[in-house]
Amino acid sequence: MIDRLEFILALAREQHFGRAAQACGVSQQTLSAGVKQLEERLGVMLVQRGSRFQGFTPEGERVLEWARRIVGDARAMRQEVAALRRGLSGTLRMAAVPTATPVVAALTTPFRARHPAVRFSVQSATSHEIIRQIANLELDAGLTYLENEPLGRVTMVPLYREQYRLLTAADGIYGGRDSVTWAEVAHIPLCLLTPNMQNRRIIDRQLRAVGAEPAPILESNSMIVLVTHVRTAKWASIMPAALAETFRLTERVRAVPITDPDVSHTIGLVVPDRDPMTPLVAAFLAEARAIAPHLENDLAAL
Repeated sequence: MIDRLEFILALAREQHFGRAAQACGVSQQTLSAGVKQLEERLGVMLVQRGSRFQGFTPEGERVLEWARRIVGDARAMRQEVAALRRGLSGTLRMAAVPTATPVVAALTTPFRARHPAVRFSVQSATSHEIIRQIANLELDAGLTYLENEPLGRVTMVPLYREQYRLLTAADGIYGGRDSVTWAEVAHIPLCLLTPNMQNRRIIDRQLRAVGAEPAPILESNSMIVLVTHVRTAKWASIMPAALAETFRLTERVRAVPITDPDVSHTIGLVVPDRDPMTPLVAAFLAEARAIAPHLENDLAAL
């Protein structure tokens, strides 16, 4: 039964029979047969079939929800038994929104010091992707925004408030200022993240609030691309204070606080809302709670 529920989860992830089978390490025939056997046992159709995967039936959507719970519990049980036998180990799968990637090391470094047998898999992803992958058991934890858009069933730990800086040439129009307003920033040609990133949606809302329509001259889903352009002192951007500090900009580029209004948004750790949690996730959550007060103070000084 667990194996067949894993097939359902793989189908939800991949939206394709062949790729789902490959992800499960079985043939497509084996996966299709397993899903069919599950349908026969439950007495309902779960998958809308055609020449290709067409989605789940209403009954299939409900079974998918149960599959996530049951498979998650089964994995938690196996991990807890293994932890009792040999201590905390395994791989913690984590993702972070691009603007929060500099903070990942503040969590993983002390955690590894306490649990040296643990490995990490860290990727950059949009906030939507993080929540989707957590729901589908593809991730153990995510670093994302907590208050702007729906998060679903997660347990969260607020870590810090993201504040914003204008990155601009030191000899530019605002390079010598102690602060700038959002209205002033609205008139500068900018390079920004792509609209599928929540940071970009936050910036767009602020610019529209002061009567401007966002029209960046360069968009990218990579912070490295944005920063390398800014470092030439020929481009400007809006970035979180923590990110600006991490990239150690050249003397030709300044990070100027954006005020009027002062805007900040909470970044935090999210994990699946499950009881009991896997030992690995529970320990990582405890680490985040211990670090949060110090992290907030460190970043507030930027």
